[in-house]
Amino acid sequence: MPASGWGDDSFPPPEAVKPVRPTPLLLQGQDYTFRSPAKNLDFQEQVHRLGMVDEGDGSPVPCVLVLARATDMEMNALSLALAERGIRMARIDADRCVDLPLTVYTDAPLLELDRWLLRPLLVWRRHFELSALQVEPGTLAGAYAWDQWGSVANWLTTRADWAHVNPTRSSAHLDRLTQLSDAAAFGLKVPRTTVTTRPGRTRPGGARCIVKTAGRHLLEPRPGVQHGLFPRPLETSRSGDVPESAPVIVQEYVPADTELRVFVVGERTLSFQVDKMDPAQLWVDPEAVRVTPVETPARLAGRLLALARHWRLQVAAFDLLVTGGDHVFLEVNVNCDWRWFEHRAEDERVSDAVHEWVAARFEELLSAGKGR
Repeated sequence: MPASGWGDDSFPPPEAVKPVRPTPLLLQGQDYTFRSPAKNLDFQEQVHRLGMVDEGDGSPVPCVLVLARATDMEMNALSLALAERGIRMARIDADRCVDLPLTVYTDAPLLELDRWLLRPLLVWRRHFELSALQVEPGTLAGAYAWDQWGSVANWLTTRADWAHVNPTRSSAHLDRLTQLSDAAAFGLKVPRTTVTTRPGRTRPGGARCIVKTAGRHLLEPRPGVQHGLFPRPLETSRSGDVPESAPVIVQEYVPADTELRVFVVGERTLSFQVDKMDPAQLWVDPEAVRVTPVETPARLAGRLLALARHWRLQVAAFDLLVTGGDHVFLEVNVNCDWRWFEHRAEDERVSDAVHEWVAARFEELLSAGKGR
């Protein structure tokens, strides 16, 4: 009998058994899932598509251009507010851009969106995540769409022909670790922090600790389905000494009286006190969270405005702990959402401030000749 290619045995050798990796800490016990439908709720887009707006003479229409996703309710509200002021807003949504009729001219600050010729004056990118593209993940066609839209969206949000809200050139690299070091440099207290793949061995501050994501709070493995990554107490019994598959942030636990979310809009600060029992409660049990409008302490407001200018942010949200008479910086959220806080607090100051700021900036650019 001829010898087999496997040696003396006629069966192939068994494959090496790979060790089973434990579930990453921030995925343990996470059951928060948010479904984000790609349904058009934008007022201006609907009335334009229904032919309820004067077609004009064919000249380019100055506009505010937003790159977002369909469920960005802050931008849906902005669309209505700008319409009331006679300002055109157009949008490119990540979850609705496949097959979008779009032409961008590289030699002029113009674009054709559907049948409209537009001249963007102000561009704002919010929640335009490539993971929201309605394509099949892991396929060649999906990778193609990701690459093409990623390149074009990045170019649109860095192009110098028009002005930008929270310019991507600055905000794209504003990771949580950079935020912490900059905040400390501007005189704010920050928790002691490490980045590690072995959280079971790490105790910054030497006592209780919190584990946080070094990246986004929401992952979108499939278009339209987002999963939360929430801060959680570090439990040695669950972390053990097995390396995590990716680095995480471990911070000392800072006992706090309450929390503050401070929205910066232009040169204004608008604050809400947030009372909750658990770091993840904002997402998993939002009805139990109490939100109260408060005044921003003058010294804190000055530091946050200085940080926003340093980071070139015009609209952002700062999260801080209030401990005794001091404030501890946690993070800044560039793609900040404010309508939920306003709803809980029955206070619409942030929406009013954002709408007024965008309209004023648009008129400033228009009067400077950017709209010709």
